[in-house]
Amino acid sequence: MKALLERKFRLAEHQTDIRTEITAGVITFMTMAYILVVNPGILSACGMDFDRVFAATAIASAIATLVMGFYANLPFALSAGMGLNAFFSYTVCIGMGYSWRWALTAILVEGIIFLLMTFFNIREAIVNHIPASLKKAIGAGLGLFLAFLGLQSAGLVVVDNETLVKLNGDWFKGGSGAALIGLILTGVLLIKKVKGAILIGIIATTLIGIPLGITSYAGGRYLPSAPYFFPFAFDEVFASGKSVFDFLVVLFTFLFVDMFDTIGTLIGCASNSGLVREDGTIPNCKQALLSDAVGTTAGAMLGTSTVTTFVESASGVAMGGRTGLTAVTTGILFLLALFLKPLFASIPGAATAPALILVGMMMIKPILEIDFSDYTESIPAFLCIIFMVCAFSVSDGIMFGILSYVAIHVLIGKARKIDKMMWILSAMMIARCAVKFLL
Repeated sequence: MKALLERKFRLAEHQTDIRTEITAGVITFMTMAYILVVNPGILSACGMDFDRVFAATAIASAIATLVMGFYANLPFALSAGMGLNAFFSYTVCIGMGYSWRWALTAILVEGIIFLLMTFFNIREAIVNHIPASLKKAIGAGLGLFLAFLGLQSAGLVVVDNETLVKLNGDWFKGGSGAALIGLILTGVLLIKKVKGAILIGIIATTLIGIPLGITSYAGGRYLPSAPYFFPFAFDEVFASGKSVFDFLVVLFTFLFVDMFDTIGTLIGCASNSGLVREDGTIPNCKQALLSDAVGTTAGAMLGTSTVTTFVESASGVAMGGRTGLTAVTTGILFLLALFLKPLFASIPGAATAPALILVGMMMIKPILEIDFSDYTESIPAFLCIIFMVCAFSVSDGIMFGILSYVAIHVLIGKARKIDKMMWILSAMMIARCAVKFLL
């Protein structure tokens, strides 16, 4: 078995071993297992069955992540994207009044388009032609985004009408207090170079939460429910001219956000794992993007919203995950989760928050490689980072980074230095802004 895994995933070549890869896969799963409960909760708001969406989310995540592991040999995991699921449920279904079957039809078409774009190397070309300074900014911005997500998950940072966000007044109590204890504990374990420090921190914080009342057995059935199967409504799409127009607008929105969320996560995680080549390209990039396209298509067929590469993959990368064995481990755990829903639903957000915060700290390192004395590079990089965090959107951060990069080079008379792909991406960004006005 050891020899087989070595040949398949080239562990020695990537300076890793089986134990490290499996531990990294478990950590990745633990930090993103919340999606198994959160995604069905969001989609059930528009009339979908919670248990069937749970099964669809677990199976689609497993399919996409296993493809990533076996085909791309990269340590990244995929599942139903946050933000995209909210857009699906609250904007398309509840806001615009369309059925969830109508929305899933848009997801299916999106997945097919992504398959074609990947086959013709269009998405890979986008990744490879983003300037080096913006790639570093995406990695750093992703780290801050992840840390902010952790602070919110812990309840340490809360929404405030006057200051937008602020420190929770009860930051030392309940889940916030447990998260702080877990943060300190995990930090000490990392400093001491303890193997599996983040995983130990998640388990310890979960246990600490029991007497504090934030960790409790969720209960419920262990036998999995059946997902949906081909739940589409093409007849509803073509029912009227307005429906067709709205379908195209929604389709473009799904395409844009998914594309740049995936690209941002792929660049950020690859940069922090040392996988980026000297020429700035990512090994097996096409295969990685195909995993995303397969996941989205399979997810639509099973009954869940857009599947995308998860930023939480950085937690496994931070613990040494370098090959597809990390992803395969995570994918297998998604399948096992079908039979262990009550157990995984019992892990509180406060337990995974310290991992997200500390991994975010690790990911901001690329910011040191940005030349801040060259404003033509540093201003777009900074805007990419700050909008990614403050707008709480990876795709919006990339949008402002690219648009400002092109605008600055045009205004200072260096338009000839702009790559052709950057012009195309800018046109896509402007089109996306126009589409948002139509929603």
